[in-house]
Amino acid sequence: MRRLSERAEAQIVVKKSRFIAIALPISSLDEVKGVVKAIWQEHPDATHVVHAAVVGRTGTLYSCSDDREPKNTAGRPALEVLKGSGLTDIIVCVVRYFGGTLLGTGGLVKAYGDAVKEVLAVARSEEIVSRRHFSMLIGYEFHDRLQRTLSTYDIAGLKEDFGEGIRIEGDIVEDAAEALKRDFQSLTMGRCRLTWSE
Repeated sequence: MRRLSERAEAQIVVKKSRFIAIALPISSLDEVKGVVKAIWQEHPDATHVVHAAVVGRTGTLYSCSDDREPKNTAGRPALEVLKGSGLTDIIVCVVRYFGGTLLGTGGLVKAYGDAVKEVLAVARSEEIVSRRHFSMLIGYEFHDRLQRTLSTYDIAGLKEDFGEGIRIEGDIVEDAAEALKRDFQSLTMGRCRLTWSE
């Protein structure tokens, strides 16, 4: 799964109606109402502000709204595009300024879906890397060799605390956790402690 890096915006025009798609990163569905309200404040003269949101580690929590458009002609098509994008923790609000021509249900479905596709085409995203937290308690005699080994891994938030022994903590890419465990056991000959937490 991927996550949006920053706000993105794109616009399409269909029969004089403007559809402005705004994509924003979010971390939970609790943020949806606040985001929609903020978009309304940015566009107080808009006819509609439709939203679709996907959140969760595997992108399985959803929210969408047609905002007074005919049922399933706005939020649902926007959501279907989002669900197929491989992105999570994202909300897309599509602001519509009515252009005077009715689009019909098929036209609305296409317009809202196309607006979301357009903003996703310009949005910047990053791969979500799943990590595991580890804590090591080692003797000073192992520090230099272990430091060299740890430098070969992608570890975030590495901390060392020097006391009677040395406590080393960090977050390692989940796929590398077993390799780190093997290297740790080999280097310390099983005489030091390694613990994991989520």
